Amino acid sequence: MSEFNLNNIVRENVKGLQPYSSARDEYVSDGTQMIFLDANENPFENGVNRYPDPQQRSLKATLAQQKGVAVDRILLGNGSDEVLDLIFRAFCEPKQDNIITMPPTYGMYSVLSGVNAVENREVLLSKDFELDVDGIISAIDENSKIIFICSPNNPTGNSFDETAILRLLNEFNGLVVIDEAYIDFSSRESWLKRLTEFPNLIVTQTLSKAYGLAGIRLGICFASEEIISVLNKIKPPYNVNELTQAKALQQVLKKESLKSEVTEILIEKATLLKGLDEVSFIQNVYPSDANFVLVKVDNATNRYKQLLVKGIVVRNRTKQPLCGNTLRFTIGTKEENQKLIRVLKEIA
Repeated sequence: MSEFNLNNIVRENVKGLQPYSSARDEYVSDGTQMIFLDANENPFENGVNRYPDPQQRSLKATLAQQKGVAVDRILLGNGSDEVLDLIFRAFCEPKQDNIITMPPTYGMYSVLSGVNAVENREVLLSKDFELDVDGIISAIDENSKIIFICSPNNPTGNSFDETAILRLLNEFNGLVVIDEAYIDFSSRESWLKRLTEFPNLIVTQTLSKAYGLAGIRLGICFASEEIISVLNKIKPPYNVNELTQAKALQQVLKKESLKSEVTEILIEKATLLKGLDEVSFIQNVYPSDANFVLVKVDNATNRYKQLLVKGIVVRNRTKQPLCGNTLRFTIGTKEENQKLIRVLKEIA
């Protein structure tokens, strides 16, 4: 295939778009005490009466240092879902273009394709939950803009083979989005290490999982400076609020605490896996690089209801392709995991 050219996949209406310039874009504070009469804000200080930094400079600078990625290669969003939606809106022409996804996978790819009137071409994973690269390449045509790869994958928990992903990066002239929501729990290296090698690579991460900040909604997009520039054209000017920025910055600076919590979750996962082996109705426990495990049971709907009665909420994934009679267990605290195993044995 010919060499990747970003200009060929940016929507025509986006190419000439001038981003909205907010008051806080036009004047960036250097810390000097100023009187702000530029943004029609309430002047009485309460901590959040001023508009937030539209470019989240302090938070991006910290993330850039920790991740080893230049600041101009980072875009932050109101959760990863906003980041993914921006990618659709920047590069996919409604009722014309298509994306490729590999079910079973994160459901929002399909939802966003529907919202944006973009065809979703599904290429199922293999029976052992690996990428069907030949099938993916066969599904590509001149209107294919994006391949979405969730690795570690949700709901299966496994990471995909590096060779398979490299082939897609090298042979596809569109964007390859690698969703790394669960990368902090994996022993695999992040694709951030190879961001500068591939102009068509986008990596998304989140603070919702390992960082314990699901409630504040903060998603991260890493890509080339050119891709980030396109996305900045269409993002809302104040898409990440002041409280989210402050809490996120506070949390990402707690590196030792993060490391400790991830380690504890992984220890608990290992303990949980041993306990699941002793439950008679569990037929298979799938390998996981995430903070959850997918298990195959005799009757997922019945077992799900039994757990609810006992006060435990899990995820029934049985309606997903290749996931018949499966339940997904998130790794909880030691006490929560012990109760899960105890209850599973009781209902057996």
